[in-house]
Amino acid sequence: MMLPHLEQHGWSAVVLCVSAEDSEDARDTELLRTVPAVTEVVTCRAIPERWTRRLGFGSLALRSALFLGAAGDRLLRAGGFDLVFFSTTEFGVLSLGPRWLRRFGVPFVVDLHDPWVNPYYVENNVRPPGGRFKHTLHQAAARRQEERVLRNAAHIIAVSREYPPSLMRRYSTLPESRFSVVPFGGARRDFEFARQTGSVPAAISPVDGRRNWVYAGNVNPAMFKVIRAFFFAFRTARESGILDPDSVHLHFVGTDYAPGKRARGRVAQLAKECGVADNVHEYPERVGYLETARWLLNADALLVFGSEEPGYTASKLYPYILAEKPLLTVFHEASSVTDVMRETSAGVSVTFGTGTPIEEIARRVMDSWFVPRRYSTPPATSWEAFHRYSAESMTERVARIFDGAALARPAI
Repeated sequence: MMLPHLEQHGWSAVVLCVSAEDSEDARDTELLRTVPAVTEVVTCRAIPERWTRRLGFGSLALRSALFLGAAGDRLLRAGGFDLVFFSTTEFGVLSLGPRWLRRFGVPFVVDLHDPWVNPYYVENNVRPPGGRFKHTLHQAAARRQEERVLRNAAHIIAVSREYPPSLMRRYSTLPESRFSVVPFGGARRDFEFARQTGSVPAAISPVDGRRNWVYAGNVNPAMFKVIRAFFFAFRTARESGILDPDSVHLHFVGTDYAPGKRARGRVAQLAKECGVADNVHEYPERVGYLETARWLLNADALLVFGSEEPGYTASKLYPYILAEKPLLTVFHEASSVTDVMRETSAGVSVTFGTGTPIEEIARRVMDSWFVPRRYSTPPATSWEAFHRYSAESMTERVARIFDGAALARPAI
């Protein structure tokens, strides 16, 4: 999203990544067509996942760290670089930042999409993805690496305003000035590309006359309460006659990060428990970014569900807004999503607080979405207000961070 806009702010990027043949599950080859032709892309190898799976792990960070390190060494040794920017949830790769700072004196910026050290599953006694044993090992490694990486980072970008205070409590030497909150922006050019290429997802073809409501994205256990509340409201709307029981398909797309046969559904069981299974269709396997955009563009209404965690921020909200469809969001009142929805008037925003009963959340959904039939009315979005959340605007903010970080030389 940033690559088309960086040069107008004085920056030229070289992308270092794992080759498609070795990234395996992480492939989204169609997305390469949105990368500007002038952008230099340097690839490296990784240990094949089919080998490491036999040892019980498939982490791309573990499989590629040595190769990325060597490729980065060659680039930085050749000179001409002012900054290294890490923007990935493969957190193990971030440990290369202190290495390159020490060897070549090039500062680095870290972009945290999610918490690296995440106590949620332990604190709430929830089974983490991959199981408790793997999660415990992962978190032990994260605690060892995180402090050194963040202490030496020239700047830390976070997608959620909850992350900086949490990190400053954990590491008292990190000053507030080291942090900025910058979520991913909404890239209208990507939506235009998706509209002009590809085809309508077969599952939402309108031939049967039913309306298609779509949620696209991962579903984690912290979201179950919110989804259940929506299902209860949906069932009430059916039973009260507001909705014809056969009039709506609810599509949940890409609910698991895993691809293909390894993907495990999470929503279908919730729908069965809530008595709405006949209306719910879940496609758990990972879906590419542009294919997701086509789901949103061809839906009749869109749904975005938040988490019980106050700090949960869904950057995917911006593509939903760009789709210009009736939109319902259900998020904690402390989430930045609530602010964005209020500022942009992009749809119906239902909020709840910590401890709000599920029945109360369902009632709010009922009163705000179903009773007034807001699912049939496109929102009057303020595009002037939305501009500050666009990819162009977010790139400008990040480029200004780069300007300052390029002058920083934290001590190792």
